[in-house]
Amino acid sequence: MSEEKGFDVKEELKKLPPRPGVYLMRDINDTIIYVGKAVNLNNRVRSYFRANIGRGPKIDRMVSLIARFEYIVTDSELEALVLENDLIKEHRPRYNTMLRDDKTYPYIKVTVNETYPRIFLSRLMKKDKARYFGPFTSAYSVRETIDLINKLYGLRDCNRSLPKDIGKERPCLNYHIGQCCGPCIRDKISPEEYALRLEKAIKFLNGEYNPILKELRQRMEEASENLEFEEAARYRDLLEHVKSIAQKQKIEDMNQEDKDIVALARDEEDAVVQVFFVRAGRMVGREHFYMKNSAGESSESILSGFVKQFYAGTPFIPRQIMLQEESSEKDLIEQWLSAKKGSRVYLMAPKKGQKEKLVELAASNAAIALSQDKEKIKKEEGRTIGAVRELEAILGVSGLNRMESYDISNISGFENVGSMVVYDKGKPKRSDYRKFRIKTVSGPDDYASMREVLTRRFTHGLKEKEEGNGNGHFDVFPDIILMDGGRGQVNIALEVLSELELDIPVCGMVKDDNHRTRGLYFNNVEMPIDTGSEAFKLLTRIQDEVHRFAIEYHRSLRTKEQTHSVLDDIPGVGPARRKALMRVFSSLEDIKNASVEELIGKAGLPRNSAEAVYGHFHGS
Repeated sequence: MSEEKGFDVKEELKKLPPRPGVYLMRDINDTIIYVGKAVNLNNRVRSYFRANIGRGPKIDRMVSLIARFEYIVTDSELEALVLENDLIKEHRPRYNTMLRDDKTYPYIKVTVNETYPRIFLSRLMKKDKARYFGPFTSAYSVRETIDLINKLYGLRDCNRSLPKDIGKERPCLNYHIGQCCGPCIRDKISPEEYALRLEKAIKFLNGEYNPILKELRQRMEEASENLEFEEAARYRDLLEHVKSIAQKQKIEDMNQEDKDIVALARDEEDAVVQVFFVRAGRMVGREHFYMKNSAGESSESILSGFVKQFYAGTPFIPRQIMLQEESSEKDLIEQWLSAKKGSRVYLMAPKKGQKEKLVELAASNAAIALSQDKEKIKKEEGRTIGAVRELEAILGVSGLNRMESYDISNISGFENVGSMVVYDKGKPKRSDYRKFRIKTVSGPDDYASMREVLTRRFTHGLKEKEEGNGNGHFDVFPDIILMDGGRGQVNIALEVLSELELDIPVCGMVKDDNHRTRGLYFNNVEMPIDTGSEAFKLLTRIQDEVHRFAIEYHRSLRTKEQTHSVLDDIPGVGPARRKALMRVFSSLEDIKNASVEELIGKAGLPRNSAEAVYGHFHGS
């Protein structure tokens, strides 16, 4: 164990209070490496600094790195549990068993608090008097179900404020093609009639499929008897769609309860937790989660850690959570989840009957996921972290976590633009991508444009660091800059960094005649690279990505410029309507190909303006 200067472990241990709380272990770099909770901080924290009592190699390694610790006293163990979860989520300590990623799940939201309710997908579950169904694991399936419900019952999917806006605007395209009952039209449908449609839709969401199946079959037969074959075919397609959704419900429980079934599979290094989501007695989805830093942990500890982390971040908590093993923190977790849900939540570890079989089924699925995905994960790590390590070996450097690459795009000097892409540990970090519209360079001068981009990027970064209120746009600097070119591009970057007194390594990706990377230019030396290596493949992906991002931005600017100039010539299309068209239609070609009804329904144009736009492009 290392000891931070000025921090006397023995003296600090004497100060620990015999109260509940959370403790944070830090290493010599002041990085938080572990967060834990305790009923008695004095006893718990002291236990780490006693002679080894069989706590396992993982904890031994962690203890050897502790330079200092700190603690936060709470009024109860429950408060400590909540705080522990928050701190783990914020700091993601190296030695805590962690969910490998955070996922949000789609819900079906029914706005029953509105006069004319809507049904749509939501990834947040709020206390807003709406009704939620889920969670589901497939957003595609949710959208498919919502689309079917709106077709079956003619419910609206617009954002109009009804009944306040009734009669103010023309009905949308959905009304004209028979997929909405038109509550926005005055005296078209009463709230009571609409409520009957909604009631049927909610029954459908609750799994009552037989009434609609019977009704669709009857309508199909009536249409066929009346020789209305197109209408009969429409009912036939809806009938098959409902059947396919009904058949997706694989597990049924006569108790009609909401429950999650949680089990794990593990080997010496990894653990996978499988969750079955059962809602109203039917399984609506399943998902598996990889747990990091699980080696040396007991199965009970991994499951308890998963439950605390997963349900701290999910908006829906079922009444029952069935676990593969009994949790030693059962009472505490039940108390916390019950308070979070607002009603009683039960943790149980069934030992017999149907419930035990469901847990066994979840465990066997976890084992399958572990065996099938292990090779996939290793391959992915080879493509990302492994490729970065190869690049480090080629260049003779270390610590290349964040890599930034830049490119310039222009066509005949039109709208010079720059792009910046970021790769973190070998994976694209798209939230940190940035676009630059060149301000000081006219004409196709890539070197001058690159100088402007780099100067703006790092000047902004230095300013954010100095002000101490960086918003994450530019205040994080790269471990290496990858220039899309050789000596010339590298020298431009080095000059900018020198002027700003920054020391960041710069590597050029030297091209062959086909504009593909053939080697690297680093520290005034061009070095070859194996074109079959993972490092080369990573550099190629980065090169392709920075080109794509620059060209995509350039294309969008050209499209907007062309769209702007053409639409300006159409009578009745002012700035607001031009903006509406550009927001809805991705290109000028899409606007040209749109019908009058689409211009009205999608862009919200009044008929005279829609006809003017259509006539402008079609000569009428």
